[in-house]
Amino acid sequence: MNINIRGSKIEITDAIKSYIEEKIGRLEKYFDSDSITATVVVKVSGINQTVEVTIPAKKMILRAEVSSKDLYDAIDTVSDKLERQIRKNKTRMRKRKNKDIVEEFNFEFEVELEEDASSKIVKRKIVDMKPMDEEEAILQMELIDHDFFVFKNSKTNEINIIYKRKDGDYGIIETK
Repeated sequence: MNINIRGSKIEITDAIKSYIEEKIGRLEKYFDSDSITATVVVKVSGINQTVEVTIPAKKMILRAEVSSKDLYDAIDTVSDKLERQIRKNKTRMRKRKNKDIVEEFNFEFEVELEEDASSKIVKRKIVDMKPMDEEEAILQMELIDHDFFVFKNSKTNEINIIYKRKDGDYGIIETK
């Protein structure tokens, strides 16, 4: 597994780099291919350090983000969080293995808005919509650790939004 590490408002020292490589490298056993590249972004905001890891695999994207006052604690937590995501969704991923599904999902949906007196759009993402069914959308939403996910429904060929409800179930918004 290749690991790209970059810092935002922080210098990545050799000690931090080797610690990240050790912790994120543990996830390599869950992937068949050596061509997987994990992107790790370390950010500093006030006294909090945020570690964001994105791993675009062949048929899904794994993503986790953790903020903590201690950088090494954030690295440990984000690594554990990714491992839990993989284990939690293992049976769903196995079901997908035998189905004829889209070869690669090239999208990740993330919204980061900063509160301001004059609300404005501060970030824009372009999302490549690949057709998928509702179960695949739930899996993708869980893997990137979001509460909602926008996808193109393969049955209706319409844009849908799937979201996690407060009771733990899922809801879907269909467009016409």
